[in-house]
Amino acid sequence: MKIAFVGKGGSGKTTLSSLFIRRLAAIGAPVLAIDADINQHLGAALGLDDADAAALPAMGDRLPLIKEYLRGSNPRIASTETMIKTTPPGAGSRLLRVREENPVYDACARTVELDGSVVRLMVTGPFTDADLGVACYHSKTGAVELCLNHLVDGRDEYVVVDMTAGSDSFASGMFTRFDVTFLVAEPTRKGVSVYRQYKEYARDFGVQLRVVGNKVQGQDDLDFLRAEVGDDLLVTVGQSPWVRAMEKGRPPRFDALEDANRHALDLLRSTVDAAYEGRDWERYTRQMVHFHLKNARSWGNERTGADLAAQVDPGFVLRESVTATA
Repeated sequence: MKIAFVGKGGSGKTTLSSLFIRRLAAIGAPVLAIDADINQHLGAALGLDDADAAALPAMGDRLPLIKEYLRGSNPRIASTETMIKTTPPGAGSRLLRVREENPVYDACARTVELDGSVVRLMVTGPFTDADLGVACYHSKTGAVELCLNHLVDGRDEYVVVDMTAGSDSFASGMFTRFDVTFLVAEPTRKGVSVYRQYKEYARDFGVQLRVVGNKVQGQDDLDFLRAEVGDDLLVTVGQSPWVRAMEKGRPPRFDALEDANRHALDLLRSTVDAAYEGRDWERYTRQMVHFHLKNARSWGNERTGADLAAQVDPGFVLRESVTATA
């Protein structure tokens, strides 16, 4: 199951995504965690010190390797140079699975131990001084989108993505890649502004959007969120001594997390698990192709000198039962 955490900067989306990852790890679930925010904080939220977090391999720096592996023997892709962030898989493409070992994970993923459990962590990579004036930060997140396009996940497998802050998540089709999107909102006008933008833009794409109210301190905060987001409000969380200790770099064992917050995380998980029965792989593939053709027309064909519409395999549908090439 693919899960996105979104929200405005400072809403607490990275903190909530890290808590959700920790909760999944605590029950022994296989987890692939991806930091797709240019402001790279997920590693630190999962307990890495500054040096280890800074040493995580950037997916954006390993894009040629990612493309070469995913291309496989797909005859519709003439070369890796013609692959863009939205290139969809087809017959002959190599696919990624959550529990496997592969060259992409070898190059880009690192294991993080959480109270005896282990999760895989991948990061987009920060926007650096070398990128200023020559690169758009969306080019960094392209590696994440390409991997998600080729990733097959099943029941009780979790891919948790900490997304770019604000409405910048709509700069590509990546916002349609998820079974459930959790929007973290504070009980303020600014806190719910991103919700309104997300709700409006995602309306036509079948995005399952649920709101997690964060930093809720009383009934007035709760009433405000209910009035602003209605039935999309799933759960709220308040102040947490455990989180405060984590943010100081001294997290207790996760089983010491407050009962109310642990129950909130369990509600997130049950919401994700319930979405499994509603998976629509045909729509998922169709949306993937839609954004690829859109990018091809707007910039991809000119950039690569190729007709990228020819990369679309009309008979291919990404699904759990699809067989990847060797």
